[in-house]
Amino acid sequence: MTKIDTSTPERVPPTPSHTVGPFYGYALPFRGGEDIAPAGHPDTVTVHGYVYDGEGNPLPDALVELWGPDTEGNVPTADGSMRRDPASGGFLGRNGVEFTGFGRIQTDANGHWYARTLRPGARGMSAPYVSVCLFARGLLVHLFTRIYLPGDPAALAADPLLGRVQAARRDTLIAADEGHGTYRFDIRLQGEGETVFLEFQ
Repeated sequence: MTKIDTSTPERVPPTPSHTVGPFYGYALPFRGGEDIAPAGHPDTVTVHGYVYDGEGNPLPDALVELWGPDTEGNVPTADGSMRRDPASGGFLGRNGVEFTGFGRIQTDANGHWYARTLRPGARGMSAPYVSVCLFARGLLVHLFTRIYLPGDPAALAADPLLGRVQAARRDTLIAADEGHGTYRFDIRLQGEGETVFLEFQ
């Protein structure tokens, strides 16, 4: 019988990592997660796109989280993205009034996602953007990126983060304007046109 000396943990080899899941569809998505803007708000925009793997195939079970400021660039402090009934514990949905700035969207069978949110205002020296967190199969750690909206070339050129990204890859962070307040932003995990992902330290 082989004995392992557990008194010195540095001698025990680490357990190999395994990809588990994804189980996002079980508890993380919530009804109305894509409806971030208050009902009928005049500054509502729609952002949509697809999530693609390294071979260019759409991912039908990815989860996209968005956080964005209001139209003045202020970070929302309102609660209410996932309100629950205090009596039953059931989900009530958003109240349609407060802007929480947060949304969570599961991709559909074709890898497509969409959200209705407020057009973000500029914050500090940054051009207007929405923060993104992506969960997907094969990812042991979620990924972060940004969605910049087009329309102000001077602000985009002066943005501190975009200025640090290679010119050939900046477009992977800027949504395409489809008109009528609709923007497309595809997320590519690897390969040609791979989205620029951010690491926070």
